[in-house]
Amino acid sequence: MHFSITSSISVSQHAATRLSSDEADWHRSLADAIRDSDELIDVLGLADVLREPARRAAKLFPLLVTRSYLARIRPADPHDPLLAQVLPLGIEETVVAGFGADPVGDSCARRAPGLLHKYQGRALLVTTGACAIHCRYCFRRHYPYGDEPRRLDEWNDAFATIASDPTLHEVILSGGDPLMLTDARLESLCTRIAEIRHVKRLRVHTRLPIVLPERVTDRLIGVLLDAGPTPVVVVHANHPHELAGDCGEALSRLVRAGITVLNQAVLLKGVNDSVQALTGLCEGLVDLGVLPYYLHQLDRVTGAAHFEVEESAGRPLIEELRRRLPGYAVPRYVRETAGGEYKEIIA
Repeated sequence: MHFSITSSISVSQHAATRLSSDEADWHRSLADAIRDSDELIDVLGLADVLREPARRAAKLFPLLVTRSYLARIRPADPHDPLLAQVLPLGIEETVVAGFGADPVGDSCARRAPGLLHKYQGRALLVTTGACAIHCRYCFRRHYPYGDEPRRLDEWNDAFATIASDPTLHEVILSGGDPLMLTDARLESLCTRIAEIRHVKRLRVHTRLPIVLPERVTDRLIGVLLDAGPTPVVVVHANHPHELAGDCGEALSRLVRAGITVLNQAVLLKGVNDSVQALTGLCEGLVDLGVLPYYLHQLDRVTGAAHFEVEESAGRPLIEELRRRLPGYAVPRYVRETAGGEYKEIIA
């Protein structure tokens, strides 16, 4: 069993004074996040019957949710679609056939420490195991992050592998969440990538603009724009309620800076498996200048089977979105298969 407790907490608590004021703000917000299921239940006024199952499930995969995200959850509503994404449930303990620890074949795609290469033309760096929120459906909730690089010099093999393959034109920063890195650390990685001339694009996969909007600072935007390769930021929102308040402002700041921003969602039972939820999400994203990119079929990771929506139910949802929305606002409904050469389009 592998999971990551945010390594940045120590920075947030002990070194914030050495950071810029904006960076110190998001570190403080991260340090103030909820990590205890009893506290989450108390703050939201949820039923006591949820306590013991939540404690057990949190031992399998720890709870972590920011105060910003918490503020968008309806109190006393056990069916809130945002709560469903973060509250540990006893059903996560159930063993379900077909669900495993590595549903998308990350282990077979590892080419060097921290480097995954699955698809032609692009490679992915697992930059950190840390996140600002623990999504209960996370496909990497069992990933062995402890085996990946931490110091900058430990990335040498990964960068050498990328440099030796001129067909690689895009590098994806992932994790965990790459925006959990300090600006200085992120800039160092970007500098190393920029030294590889055949890399033309830098893609950042992140949920922080959604769950920790304070992370989108002028300095971060500057790091991305000055990285060298053309930056593309792919965020992860699943429900229109996630786009409220400071999240919407964070996304707009990225867009106004001229950065291409796309969204990947996951189709989740009890969260967004309705035409109303998906329409609201897609329209909300487009109104902020963010293009809906993918709607993922759930990756079949152990502990998340209760989120699965059958593809036979997902296809009609996409068909109805096409009736209601302009083409650019309709995401592609896709699945990722271990060992596949690309994501398969379902609808």
